[in-house]
Amino acid sequence: MLFIKILKVGIKIVSLRIINFKKYNIMATFERKLDQSIIDGLTKSDLWKNHLKEDCEKQEVFLAIRKNEIGFYHKGGKLFGFDEKSEFKTHIKYAAVIDNTDKDYLTQCELETEKLISDFSGNYKRIKENCSLYSGVEAQGVSEIYHKHSYLSNEDIVVLDIEVSFKAIDENKKQDRIDILLYDTKKRKLKFVEAKHFSNSEIWSKSKPKVIKQIDKYQDQIAKKKPEIIKAYENYITVINKIFDKKLPLPNEVDDEVKLLIFGFDKNQLNGRLNELIRESQEYKGYKVYCIGGIDGVKLDTLWKTNHIREELNNAQPL
Repeated sequence: MLFIKILKVGIKIVSLRIINFKKYNIMATFERKLDQSIIDGLTKSDLWKNHLKEDCEKQEVFLAIRKNEIGFYHKGGKLFGFDEKSEFKTHIKYAAVIDNTDKDYLTQCELETEKLISDFSGNYKRIKENCSLYSGVEAQGVSEIYHKHSYLSNEDIVVLDIEVSFKAIDENKKQDRIDILLYDTKKRKLKFVEAKHFSNSEIWSKSKPKVIKQIDKYQDQIAKKKPEIIKAYENYITVINKIFDKKLPLPNEVDDEVKLLIFGFDKNQLNGRLNELIRESQEYKGYKVYCIGGIDGVKLDTLWKTNHIREELNNAQPL
């Protein structure tokens, strides 16, 4: 009986320690890397050689490196994933394409005899078209930036990564995900950016907006993981240089502060709600906020340098 009681106490202690580890384990390793076998598998594949490599170089597709996995992004959606098994995968809604290149329309009788595609490379164009149809307004907005200013653009400030995920500080969430990582290749410095559309309720509040709480958490993550972040993106750029035969310099610094990008408003909204609830809000004081009507007009050097609340209308369209 004594042995059983001791065993039960021991199990309880271990269980509590596991719970506390899960609750407070915000130091999970942040990594970016690709084993050579994955790089070899990618560069030998037909999908890469026939389509993806060219589209990445034209900035129509953005290649992002994870931990021994690659994501290929297009128009705000994840077009393909490529993993350590050297296999491509895509969402079923993108691949739900009938293997018929002759007709734009089918009758029900014809549909009974048709079949779905069985090859990504041969049906790449259709899959890519489908991928562009499902993204939300914020994902589409972010894609406007990475399709023009990727690390293959030869600009001084580039988009290095997107959808950057850290293990969440909040025990009720699995991940903290930041939209954009910029890289100043001259200063060799990294800067994170959170993007929000004007219609997103997270930016609006007469007290503390949810987005400010998000940015506080993100900045806490950066403070705790600075060496890991720099090391991860040293690896990231080393792989990018190898895949695309580039000579991007390695980073040696990451900005402590996360920039907030708000987009998608017109002149009336700029002078009305945005002015009242953001520009004049005490909650936004001390945060770096860049507001631009049309996100297709974003200039990365301006976004990078903004040290206060800055607004630009440019060619914004009403909601």
